[in-house]
Amino acid sequence: MDQPAAPAPHLTTRPFSQVNVFSAEPLAGNPVAVVHAADEVSEGQMAAFARWTNLSETTFLLTPTDPAADYRLRIFTPGGELPFAGHPTLGSAHAWLAAGGRPAAEGRVVQECAAGLITLRRGHQDSPAHDAGRLAFAAPPLVRSGPVDPADVERALTEAGLEPDDLVDASWVDNGPGWMGLLLTDAEAVLRAAPQAGSELKIGLVGPHRSGAAPADVEVRAFVPGLGIPEDPVTGSLNAGLAQWLIGAGRLPARYVAAQGTALQRAGRVHVEQDATDPGTIWVGGDCVTVLEGTVRM
Repeated sequence: MDQPAAPAPHLTTRPFSQVNVFSAEPLAGNPVAVVHAADEVSEGQMAAFARWTNLSETTFLLTPTDPAADYRLRIFTPGGELPFAGHPTLGSAHAWLAAGGRPAAEGRVVQECAAGLITLRRGHQDSPAHDAGRLAFAAPPLVRSGPVDPADVERALTEAGLEPDDLVDASWVDNGPGWMGLLLTDAEAVLRAAPQAGSELKIGLVGPHRSGAAPADVEVRAFVPGLGIPEDPVTGSLNAGLAQWLIGAGRLPARYVAAQGTALQRAGRVHVEQDATDPGTIWVGGDCVTVLEGTVRM
């Protein structure tokens, strides 16, 4: 019987996980590919592997350079590297913990990435019992906020296939990827949007559901074709920026649930909460479940 061919001598085998984020259902939410022990992987290899997986994001776990961090993370889309992204942060922390990672502080994980140090918590003493194991990250500071130029708003509406009457307000909610947030009249307007090809804008839409009409308070969508992702299924960084804007403006309550991925049949749920003792901190959480485990040769 023929023996399986040995790996090529220039290839290195590393642990690999694929984690579903923002849903406990394995085939809902948003998957992230996670390569462990990636210190020796070159930037070119990282970018090539992210193009090959063709997921919204692929991440690489590395040894931290900051002594305050538990691990370091690099995050790639098919179109390039991001300084920060939410669902890869949650999924990578889940994968790191599942692989035996031990944080320096009980109940808290500190991630180092290009955006700085990101703190995650696992459950909370004030959370309902079913939330006890849910990971959440502290929303990083916005690098750009405030009103959007009317010409940019008009362009964004056009590129999202929306009408001016659909819009309530607009603001920059950029925490690294470049998000522009558009608050629409309702969830129906969000779901009616039809993104146009060729846009370089990173557009986030949010609109309220009718009270009691859905298992979530708002509907969210994210369009990022310039990064090779026409529509991101469920987006932690966008939800973080939207929460900082809309909770701060009094348009959303201190605790709410966002639905995202509905248009893609993903049924993601993002759990947002303003810290009761530190109102300047917004926690963005979601369920995570490992779907694939194995090794990758690259």
